[in-house]
Amino acid sequence: MSENNDSIFREVDEEVRQEEYKKLWSRYGNLITGVAVVFVLLIAGWQGWQYYQQKQAEEASSVYYDALRKASDGKADEALADLAIIKHPGFGQLAKLEEAAILGSKGDTDKAVAAYDAFAADTTNDPALADLARIRAGYLLVDSQSPDQLLTRLGRYDKDDVLWHGQAREIFGLSAYRVKDYAMADRYFNAIAADAKASPGLKQRAGLMLQLIAPNLPAK
Repeated sequence: MSENNDSIFREVDEEVRQEEYKKLWSRYGNLITGVAVVFVLLIAGWQGWQYYQQKQAEEASSVYYDALRKASDGKADEALADLAIIKHPGFGQLAKLEEAAILGSKGDTDKAVAAYDAFAADTTNDPALADLARIRAGYLLVDSQSPDQLLTRLGRYDKDDVLWHGQAREIFGLSAYRVKDYAMADRYFNAIAADAKASPGLKQRAGLMLQLIAPNLPAK
C-alpha cells in the first residue's frame, strides 16, 4: 500500500509541476523567447565582429608588408601611397612610423621629423611606439640641432633604467662630436661602452667614436 501511495503522490506532484510550468509559460513565455533570441543574436554579432576584425587585420598587414617591400625596392612614393590608406588601429600606427622613416630616407628631414613629432604627440598611439618616434626624430636631427636642443627633446631618456637610454646617449654624443665638444661626446660614448644593457651594435659604434674622439682630448 505504501508503494501505491508513493506512486500516486509522484503522479500528483508531476501533474502539479506541469500545470505550474504551463502557467509560467503562458505568463513569461514571450519574454523567455525574446531573451533567448537576443542572446543568440549577441553571440552571432560578437562572432561576426571578431571575423570582421580578423579580416581587417589581415588586409592591413598585407598592405603594410607590401609597402615595406616597395620601399626596400626603391619605390618610396608607391610605398607612401599604400601606407597612407591603412586605417587599422595597430598596423595604422606602424604605417605612420614607416611613412616617417621613408620620408627621412628620401632626405625630407623636416617632413619626417614633423611626422614623428605628430605621432609622439598623439596620446592614442602606443606609448612605446611614441618613444620610438622621438628617438628616430632625434637621430634625424643630429646634423642640425645642438646638444642642448637634443637634450631638451630627449633628456628624459638619459637614465639607466629607461628604455632607449643607449640610443639617446648616442644621439647626444654624435651631436656633441659634430660641434667639436669632444669632452661631452667622450662622456656619452664611454657611458654606452660601459653599459651592460647596450646592444653589441651600439657598443661597437661607441668604440669607433671613442677612437675618433681620443686624439682631440687633452693629454692626461
